[in-house]
Amino acid sequence: MKMIIRGGRVLDPASGRDETADVYIRDGLVSGPFKADKTTRVIDASGKIVAPGLVDMHVHLREPGYEAKETIATGAAAAVRGGFTGVACMPNTDPVADNRFIIEFIKKRAAEADMVNVYPVGAVTKGSRGGEMAELADMRDAGAVAFSDDGWPVMDAGVMRRALQYCKMLGAVIISHCEDKNLAAGGVMHEGYYSTILGLKGIPASAEEVMVARDIILAAETGCPVHIAHVSTAGSVALVREAKKKGLPVTAEAAPHHFTLTDRAVAEYNTAAKVNPPLRGEADVQAVREGLADGTVEVIATDHAPHTVEEKNVEFDLAPFGLVGLETAVGLVWTELVHTGILTPLQAVAKLSLHPARLLGIDRGTLAEGGAADITVIDPELEETVDPQHFAGKGRNTPFAGRKLKGLPVMTIVAGKVKYER
Repeated sequence: MKMIIRGGRVLDPASGRDETADVYIRDGLVSGPFKADKTTRVIDASGKIVAPGLVDMHVHLREPGYEAKETIATGAAAAVRGGFTGVACMPNTDPVADNRFIIEFIKKRAAEADMVNVYPVGAVTKGSRGGEMAELADMRDAGAVAFSDDGWPVMDAGVMRRALQYCKMLGAVIISHCEDKNLAAGGVMHEGYYSTILGLKGIPASAEEVMVARDIILAAETGCPVHIAHVSTAGSVALVREAKKKGLPVTAEAAPHHFTLTDRAVAEYNTAAKVNPPLRGEADVQAVREGLADGTVEVIATDHAPHTVEEKNVEFDLAPFGLVGLETAVGLVWTELVHTGILTPLQAVAKLSLHPARLLGIDRGTLAEGGAADITVIDPELEETVDPQHFAGKGRNTPFAGRKLKGLPVMTIVAGKVKYER
């Protein structure tokens, strides 16, 4: 129950700490210094980064109902291999997580898996159908950390306004999937050059931006925090930036695929690159990167969405949206953002740990003494070529297969116990 992580570069964004130091763990908590004895495991972390355990605030674990795609246990295994010690799972299961019984079921399954902290997100509306509001207070009492109809937007502005008013009283955040279904109108990829030459129906940037603008207005009116999920367009980034300048309670996240890939990835009808919101144009990718760099977008979340091979191996129009992201996220962040100088290592760690933890109101994301010993060790120089066959999760639907990544998690510690070691 005792561990010393020696000589690593310790990054703790909560305190601004960035130094070479030792980290001590005793009884599942970060502790003050102690002398090693025969019961102490000593880990050499020289040349590596020692960070607070990473928290992914946007994953789809699929259980209950879609266990062929993923289970809570396999999703947890993917999470620890990817360096995550906590994940917030979206409610688009079957049945939908719109009541306390499903929230409690998810927590029970997570405890049985005993791998990572799983934080259930409850649905905003019953069945995520966008009509009647779900029992938010009951789910909050059962352990829901936030609310979202992710996978579907709350199209009715009146319903969204009432939900925000209610969440304001509960002290909870709504994670908004911003998509105007009337504008999206059955589109399957970004509306632009590639949708035209491929003959595929496009989803315009306005389908996202109209809803981002609406939710910013409602956040201003109700005073309830709104977190914009998976921003993908330059216009969305600009809207969030302006909202922050006005001091509005609006935050945003970006997924690695939206700051690394453009709609060109779909060029050969690659269904692994079919996601919602879709991969956008080069200007949008640059805008998302700028938003990450200047703090407009304060969270990096994967939107991990596993599907079976059979589901994805169909005509592009028929394939479901979504890609897996838990096991490639850290490598993409370091390769695309840290090694290129867009983010410092401390900024990257903050977006992957402290900021999502604070938004969800969970006591994680820091290496403060007395806190839970959830720790991720990253080797910034370690390289790997992505091979989906080596993934710990069930999903293989990634457009990053064959891509070389530099900067990878090598150890994941949850409550003082090593859950993954490369």
